[in-house]
Order: sequence, then C-alpha cells, then structure tokens
Amino acid sequence: MTVGDVEDTTRSRAGAGAAGTLGPVAVWLLTRTVLMLCVLRIIVTPGSDVTPDVSVTYQGWYDVLTAGTFPQADVTWQYPPAAAFAILSPALLPFLGYATAFFTLCLLCDALVFGLLLLTARRPGRSTRGVWVWVVGVAVLGPTVYARYDLMVTAVAVCALLVGARRPQLLGALAGFGALLKVWPVLVLIGTPRGRATRLSWSAAVATALALLAMVSAVLPGALDFLTAQRDRGTEVESLGALVFHVARHLGWDGVVMFSYGSVEFRGPYVPLVSALALVLSVTAFGWLLVWRLKAAALTANTLCDAAFVAVLLFTVTSRVISPQYMIWLVGLAAVCLLLRSSPMTLPAVLVVAASAVTVLEFPLFFSHVTASDWLGVTLLVVRNGLLVAAALTACARLWRATVPVTPPRPGEDAPAPDDAAGSADGGKEDRYRLLGS
Repeated sequence: MTVGDVEDTTRSRAGAGAAGTLGPVAVWLLTRTVLMLCVLRIIVTPGSDVTPDVSVTYQGWYDVLTAGTFPQADVTWQYPPAAAFAILSPALLPFLGYATAFFTLCLLCDALVFGLLLLTARRPGRSTRGVWVWVVGVAVLGPTVYARYDLMVTAVAVCALLVGARRPQLLGALAGFGALLKVWPVLVLIGTPRGRATRLSWSAAVATALALLAMVSAVLPGALDFLTAQRDRGTEVESLGALVFHVARHLGWDGVVMFSYGSVEFRGPYVPLVSALALVLSVTAFGWLLVWRLKAAALTANTLCDAAFVAVLLFTVTSRVISPQYMIWLVGLAAVCLLLRSSPMTLPAVLVVAASAVTVLEFPLFFSHVTASDWLGVTLLVVRNGLLVAAALTACARLWRATVPVTPPRPGEDAPAPDDAAGSADGGKEDRYRLLGS
C-alpha cells in the first residue's frame, strides 16, 4: 500500500466519522430545543407540570442554604450533603432567574455527556449506538429531565466511567463526589479491575467523600440528616411494589394515596410489609453482585461499565421508589455500555429506552390515572416496570455469562488464559473487554 492509499483511507474514515456524527448532533439540537421550550413553558405539555420542583422546591432550598443551614425542618430534603452544590448551582448564572438558570445548567450537563459520548464513539472499535441511546433516551423522557438535578448526577457518573477508565484515582474521586450528590454513583465502582485499580479507585472515593463531607459539615449544619429522612416513607405509587396496592384498591383495600416526602405514596395496611420486602430484594441484589464479583474471571474497564449498569438497574427495580427521573441514570449508563460494538448490554439498553418512552406517559401525561389506579394507569405501570424487570434480569444473565467461567478447571488443570477463555468461538469476546479508554 502506497502513502497515497493510506492518506485516501484516512480521509475516507474521517469523512465517514463526520457523516456519522451529523445525525446525532442534528437530533440532539432539535430535541433539546423542544425540551427547553417545554420547561420554560413556551410549549405547554399536557398532564402534570414538572417545573414547580425547581421554581418552588429547589428555589426554597436555595434560600435556606444561602442562609447558612440545610433544610432541617423540611422532610422533603432527603439528599446527601453535596446535593447542596446542585441546588446552589444557579448562582453561577446570576443574570438569569433561578429556574431558567437551573434548566440552562441541565442543558449544559446534557451537552457535556453528549460530547463525551460522541468523542469516545469516534475511536476504533467504538459505535455511535451509545450516542443514540443518550440522544433518544433523554428526549423520550420529556421535560422532567431538565426539571430535576438527576441529570447533573448522571453527568458525573458518565464522566467517571469515560474519563476515569484508565485513571483509577480519578474514577474513584468522581464516584465519591457522585455518592455525596445522590448515593447511587458509588455503584460505578462495583466492577473495578482487581488489584491496584480497585485499591486506588475505592480509596480515592472514600477520601473524596470524607473530605467533602467534612467541608460541607463545617459550613452548613444538618449535613447528615438525610440518613434518617426516609425511614418513614411509604411505597411510592410508581414502584414495582406499588402494583400490589393498585390492584388491591379494586378489591376493597382501604389504604390511601397521599403526597408525602416529596412524592405520591401509598399509606395503609400492609404498606410497611411491602416496603420491607423491597428492602429485602435490594439486599438480595447486593448479595448477587457480591457473588458475581467473587466469581468473575476477569474485570476490565469495559466490565466496569456493564457492572455499573447492572447494579443501578437492580437497585432501581427493587427500590420502593421509582421516580421518573431515575430513568436518566439508566439511560446514561446504558449509553456508556453501548459505545463498545460488542457490548452484551444491547437488549437491556433497548428495554431501558423503551421503558423511558412509557415513563413519560405515566408521568407527567397520565399521572392522574396512575394515582387513581384506573385501567390506563395500572397498564402503563405494568408495562414500564415489566420492561425494567426484563432489562434487569437480561442484563444480569448477560453479565454473568460474559465474565464467569462456565465450568471450573478440573483438579490438576490450570485455568485457561483470558485469551483462550474468550476465543474466536465466542464472537471475539476479547475485543469486548479492551480498555474503554484505549
């Protein structure tokens, strides 16, 4: 091959890459413009208004935080101390009103995630499928995405997986910061490669979390109140366990639906039991993850992404609260997984995007039907939660098959080398576990 041939090939690949990014960029610009018009109430969507959480609740917390304390008398404040940074972030744009500034910052976080995904997708062996998961998944969730601070948290988790893939300490620092924003980002560490990477990332996470906690606690009293803020919560009407009470209401159950702890919940007979069972399921999920980590033959940077996605899926499905904004977490992690062409998480990611599309129907469009437990509301919940359960089970099975040896070596035999265990008969599994950042 001549130098000219090499130059032609390079130009061809560059042109194909540019063409491949044009579609996602155009759709991102169009859909995000619509989302901003919705949260700014220039386009009024049917169903519940999602913006008061920012313009009323968040802004009220902002006033309390700027006065020098956490919202200690407010039971709706159930967040780790670093959440104060998200609530105070509109101060970075003092020329805008609080709500407008908050929506703008969410848009910027969205753009950051999109840009990182797009940049990573252009590397050899990568795919724009992950980019499309983010573009479409966020769009179908509707204006709720920009009306909650979960998008900011998701941006931290995505950055941890993409930027920290080859930098364990940075991965841990971002995970520790994310954990103090909304706890769940600590799960990105569940699949860290054994040995030095795990030691560095986990110690960095602990150090970062402790340093931030000490700093915030020294400035604002009440930093640890969130630890007990949710102990008296009921079962949120959109959760998996809530389906029991949606059906029970038609069979004479005498409980009630009420707004409590910042969400709409069931209260009444057997609700504590169902909430306790949800906790048992979460503990069981943690046990499964522990067993998986002990049995997994090899943990790489790409296993890291798959494991994080599976872990967050499990804890979302088993939670007694499945708020619409929780779907943002799953969409972000699914997008990171699908950047790799041979990712085993393709079907679970598709199921999550489908669940996101149903989520916007149950909230905000037809939320009144959900709270009434009528046939439309119950059907939407059955479909959405069913998709999430299917995604979780499928993701668990695929993660297990991809990383845990089918049979242990016989006595006296050496375990197969990683390359042998992932031979060509497995469809190039060795490519699947190349370092994401390589």
